[in-house]
Amino acid sequence: MIDYIVIHCSDSPQGRGDDAATIHRWHREKQWSGIGYHYVITEDGTVQNGRPEYWMGAHVKGHNKDTLGICLIGVDYFTDDQFAALRPLLAKLKIRHPEVEVVGHSTLDPGRGCPNFDVQSFLHHPELFEGRGQ
Repeated sequence: MIDYIVIHCSDSPQGRGDDAATIHRWHREKQWSGIGYHYVITEDGTVQNGRPEYWMGAHVKGHNKDTLGICLIGVDYFTDDQFAALRPLLAKLKIRHPEVEVVGHSTLDPGRGCPNFDVQSFLHHPELFEGRGQ
């Protein structure tokens, strides 16, 4: 059962063109079985598939069995297109998992700053995030 959808950032510089394939390569270099996230949102707002939802993620220590992971490419700056793509992706996932709670990585792993924005503010006041990107 999925209890949480966890929002992450890739912690990589903007403008480099990183995507799900890039993260897959990074995670394989760590000897993981592949990309740990279920979805990746690139800077242009493209939602890319990572791991299938039925495959346990590898994105938040101690919570991989009960979570789905979404990673936004970037560190502490995200484009309007990314925020615009995140909203319908979350809505789609909430239809399939109605009891799920959406949180940032730092909520489940307080030693992390990721995703470097307040997920609860985004969920309750998405208009505050409009115009923050390019």
